[in-house]
Amino acid sequence: MSISDWPEAERPREKLLKNGPAYLSDAELLAIFLRTGIAGKSAVDLARELLKRFKGLTGLFAADQSAFCQMPGMGPAKFAQLQAVLEMARRTLEEELKSSDAINSPGSVGAYLRLSLEGKEHEVFVSIFLDARNRVIATEELFRGTLTQTSVYPREVVKRALHHNAAAVIFAHNHPSGVAEPSHADEVLTQSLKQALLLVGVRVLDHFIVGRGATMSFAERGLI
Repeated sequence: MSISDWPEAERPREKLLKNGPAYLSDAELLAIFLRTGIAGKSAVDLARELLKRFKGLTGLFAADQSAFCQMPGMGPAKFAQLQAVLEMARRTLEEELKSSDAINSPGSVGAYLRLSLEGKEHEVFVSIFLDARNRVIATEELFRGTLTQTSVYPREVVKRALHHNAAAVIFAHNHPSGVAEPSHADEVLTQSLKQALLLVGVRVLDHFIVGRGATMSFAERGLI
């Protein structure tokens, strides 16, 4: 049965307009994005299949084009639309960070980092460069792959901090395993970067680890 044949109170779009987006399930929100289903399946049915296939919204958002387009009814146009939605969400959070004190907005920093890094299949190391008022100047992905003290070069981090005339920096990287806990190598690397940046007067304010559904802050753990 097509969604247009459902009772009005059960249609995702009408429910959203009446009650707000928080009232809808993941499948209903995704169905609004999909707009239409395929033969024999409503948009909600199709949304449920996508969520099951990719194990939730996080997995769906992290899916590459090839995997996404293998699903019935999905193609390059839908993939492009999904990526556009994600990028708009990232830029919205980045604008919020740039207009406020990042240290006093840990929730916004965490949300931005989760949206940027969660679900990636490889490790990515990101630096957020801040001015003297802790406002974001720029965010850069500096390294990717297996991150160790020898694969993340303090000299390169210092060079980028000086390029941006940064007064402080926040680091972040993801754990593809999904566990947001620091390894010994993570702690050693953080201290190495902190010491290198201290020589040029740049403070390291925090280092976030992004896992599946969670972020861990070195500052909150007393590890900075």
